[in-house]
Amino acid sequence: MTEARILVVDDEPKLVRLVREVLTAAGFSVLSIGSGEAAIEMVSLEQPDLILLDIVLTGKTDGYEVARRVREYSDVPIIMLTARARESDLLRGFDAGADDYLTKPFSSKELLARVRAVLKRARHEPIAPTESEIVCGELRIDLARRRVTVQGREIQLTRTEYNLLRELAAHLNQVLLHEQLLTTVWGAEYRDDLDYLRAYIRYLRKKLEADPANPKWIVTSSGVGYMLACPES
Repeated sequence: MTEARILVVDDEPKLVRLVREVLTAAGFSVLSIGSGEAAIEMVSLEQPDLILLDIVLTGKTDGYEVARRVREYSDVPIIMLTARARESDLLRGFDAGADDYLTKPFSSKELLARVRAVLKRARHEPIAPTESEIVCGELRIDLARRRVTVQGREIQLTRTEYNLLRELAAHLNQVLLHEQLLTTVWGAEYRDDLDYLRAYIRYLRKKLEADPANPKWIVTSSGVGYMLACPES
């Protein structure tokens, strides 16, 4: 993996210094900024390969707003830094465009593992699909253009949400194990993060399903995994 440029957005000098030391020692180039508004401008100017973004920032612009603004013009991977990891916080972050979460306090090993895993996912070129489109009733997944529509309305998905849906679509009407989905979509480091997968599935359903509480496409196999159900395939 070639050297990546990482932007750290945090207003805690001690944390920024620690993160900089860890990432620089691992061969990454590091930029840092403490203001949300300045971060939005810096992303546009510097075009980093990854953003480490604290949720709580000094000023009116918090991490969620930074992520939303950045997503208007960039698909740069974003790892959000948070002191809490409740499911509501995860969902709000995914909605804003986050690719991953790192809960404070975190170890140097955990930081590097997450950074490398997210960069690997972002740089991974998926194998060309054997089909150009998968149709499940009103749900259409255009694999060639990475476009998802429901009843003709395009659904905006983050990179990770799309990759999760694509993995399910590649195995229509087959139950994929929790560990299999986590390993394939996120990486081996995530194979035990079941709560993480559940949060993504829940938010994906909110975007796709007419009744997320009673999904007809993304179906749960209790205690086992998930399946993209497509009777018409």
